[in-house]
Amino acid sequence: MLEIEYMTDKNGQPKAVVIPIELWRQLLPDEDVSVEELSEKIENYCLDNAMNEAQNTLLLSRKEALRYLAS
Repeated sequence: MLEIEYMTDKNGQPKAVVIPIELWRQLLPDEDVSVEELSEKIENYCLDNAMNEAQNTLLLSRKEALRYLAS
C-alpha cells in the first residue's frame, strides 16, 4: 500500500498532503490537470479504497453494533 503523508505547521495543523509519484501517475496520467479534476480523482480514489476495505470488513449483528457504539 502506498503511504500518503501529511505536512503540518508548527502548531500541528495540516497544511499539505504528499502523495507518492506512483499514485500521482495512476490518478493523473495527463500532466496538465485542473484543481477540480485533481480533487475529483483523489476523492474517487479514496472512495474506491474505502469501498474495497468495507468489503473485507466483518459485519456486526445489531446487538454487537449497539454494544460497540455504547463503549
